[in-house]
Amino acid sequence: MRENFHTIVKPESEEAELLAEIDFARLPQHIAVIMDGNGRWARARGKPRIFGHRAGAESVRAILDTCARLEIKAVTLYAFSTENWKRPEQEVSGLMQMLKLYLKNELKTVHKNNIRFQAIGKIEGLNADLQKEIAGAIAYTAKNTGTILSVALNYGGRAEITEAAKRAVRFLLENGDSIEDLREADIERNLYTRGLPEVDLLVRTSGEFRISNFLLWQLAYSEIYVTPTLFPDFRRRDIFEAIIEFQKRERRFGGIK
Repeated sequence: MRENFHTIVKPESEEAELLAEIDFARLPQHIAVIMDGNGRWARARGKPRIFGHRAGAESVRAILDTCARLEIKAVTLYAFSTENWKRPEQEVSGLMQMLKLYLKNELKTVHKNNIRFQAIGKIEGLNADLQKEIAGAIAYTAKNTGTILSVALNYGGRAEITEAAKRAVRFLLENGDSIEDLREADIERNLYTRGLPEVDLLVRTSGEFRISNFLLWQLAYSEIYVTPTLFPDFRRRDIFEAIIEFQKRERRFGGIK
């Protein structure tokens, strides 16, 4: 896997040193990222918040390129929460337009990297143009066999669990079972992330220590890595550092080793 980086990582550079520390036999299978700090990054430069969101697109490219080269099975990015509708209308409108343009501009690169795209959340609550771009991206990359990219849009962890529980109970009752027959697996089958590996590593940028209603069920035993780096400055080096820290953790899943 290290040879996947030979054309982009300079020998004897900081990135090369970090890459040498990674144990490729113990990579996380699923990395989730809370992309935080765009607004603060823009404000520090005297720019509007949307300027920071646009700058974050380069960080998304770095994450996807690096994870595809590492053959990480799944990457989930927190792009827009159900609570983000409370933000100023101009910012929300700009975000929606930016997401639509990102899908248009980056889709060929995503496809070239054998990445399969999907969106999770209440997609029906987004504007029609964005829904159309999402549907097109899903169809265009449907046969790709590499990293699965899930972008959380109009997403809320509590809402996801609530809806999954409703669907699971409805299925039980329709099949003549009792609510007492409900199991964790029934809920998991109805989550947006069904079929994906467990989230091994959650990365949050900007130094904030909270999970912001993101993947509440899926993060039960995830390792959490918080970096003070604001998202627009997050690059391949930062991904390597997160993975190295992950590999230093002793994962007991509630047991004792």
